[in-house]
Amino acid sequence: MSERITVEELAELMKKSAGVTVPPAELRQQSDTGFDALGVDSLGLLGIVGELENRYGTPMPPDAERSKTPRQFLDLVNSALMTGA
Repeated sequence: MSERITVEELAELMKKSAGVTVPPAELRQQSDTGFDALGVDSLGLLGIVGELENRYGTPMPPDAERSKTPRQFLDLVNSALMTGA
C-alpha cells in the first residue's frame, strides 16, 4: 500500500478521535511538540490508531500508540503503510 497519512489527515483524526482541534498549518509547525502539550492524551492517541486500523484494514505498529509527537507518529505509521506492515 502506498498511501501516506498527511498532517491534514492527522489533524482531522485528532479532532474526530480525541476531540482536539489543531489547524493543519499549526500542527505542521508544531510537529515536534508532544501530543500531551497539544491536548491529546493516550486514550485519544489510541482512538486515532484504531481509526487508522479500521480505515486501512491493517494493524498499525504497536509503538504508534506510544508516539510522543505528531512527527514521530506520522513517520512510524507511514513507514508501516509503505512496507505493508
